[in-house]
Amino acid sequence: MIELDDVRKDYAGGVQALAGVSVLIRRGELVGIVGPSGSGKSTMLHALGTLDRPTSGTVRVAGHEVGRLSDARLSALRSRYVGFVFQHFHLAAGRSAVDNVADGLLYTGQRIGERRRRAALALERVGLGHRMRHRPHELSGGEKQRVAIARATAGDPPLLLADEPTGALDSAAGAGVMALLRGLNRDGTTVVVITHDHDIADSLPRRIRLRDGRIVDDER
Repeated sequence: MIELDDVRKDYAGGVQALAGVSVLIRRGELVGIVGPSGSGKSTMLHALGTLDRPTSGTVRVAGHEVGRLSDARLSALRSRYVGFVFQHFHLAAGRSAVDNVADGLLYTGQRIGERRRRAALALERVGLGHRMRHRPHELSGGEKQRVAIARATAGDPPLLLADEPTGALDSAAGAGVMALLRGLNRDGTTVVVITHDHDIADSLPRRIRLRDGRIVDDER
């Protein structure tokens, strides 16, 4: 599904966020990427999700070499293959749950009716069929994250990248979100969870540990 080969990412001032990372994540895997703040987790997420081009090295997503693609083709690849879930939800305050999810399908070219139909199905799948018309301020933290997951998966991407998906939640809501991610993985989605929580990482079948921009452990 994803391959990084000797990927490096440098920033101004001599900061090296990734220092030669090589990793292969196969279709259908459930993987945790764990490390302390400043270890390079977010930079690795950006490389995995094609949000940022590396300084050097090769990134492949579903067999496509990212460095060879124009920005337009890269955007098309991302919209087809990758769904993103972030810690702070990023929901539009004035939009209902169903419209927040439907807005995630804007670049598919589908009409609004079809986007809303698919959004409703995605919300049903995450257990929020009864909350479709509610706006973010009417939802709990766990419900907001479920809306964010529905938005990320409404287009049925084969890869889901979750960046600290439980970081803003209490333990019960966080456990519910992790159960949902495991269910998506059982249904065939490749899921990568970025976390600083070792308990969450240790509960996953594969853990990749980062420190100072390098992989220090990769265990199953």
